[in-house]
Amino acid sequence: MTAPAKMALIVYDGDCVFCQSYVRFMRLRETVGPVELLDARSGDPRVASFQREGYDLNEGMLFVFEDRVYHGDEAVNLLAILSSSSSLFGWLNRAILSNRTAARLIYPALKFGRRLTLRLRGRSLLPADLDQSPDPGKGW
Repeated sequence: MTAPAKMALIVYDGDCVFCQSYVRFMRLRETVGPVELLDARSGDPRVASFQREGYDLNEGMLFVFEDRVYHGDEAVNLLAILSSSSSLFGWLNRAILSNRTAARLIYPALKFGRRLTLRLRGRSLLPADLDQSPDPGKGW
């Protein structure tokens, strides 16, 4: 009898159009199996748990894989390494972000793009404590 496949988990900002597109176009299931996508704004208690562990979701998405949490540039680096390159997006993602140094250098621009698009769409950053409601003017 084989052991059940481990579930990979991606925690991302569902109000960020870039984040939504990134997790939608990534073909991770082809290489790692089941992947759960968790919107950080969903109210799921795991999000607050990650925050209590010290992960700032405004500083980066999370990728939980093989019982380890990857945050921000580490997350996109590993996601790029593990993603299928069978599409143009997958190939570009892998070609650029699978390089650890490139992921570290590019990630601040990705965070800035997220903040800018949230601002332009009138959306707030994620609250630091999910037990509080977000303040649309905070974090800028």
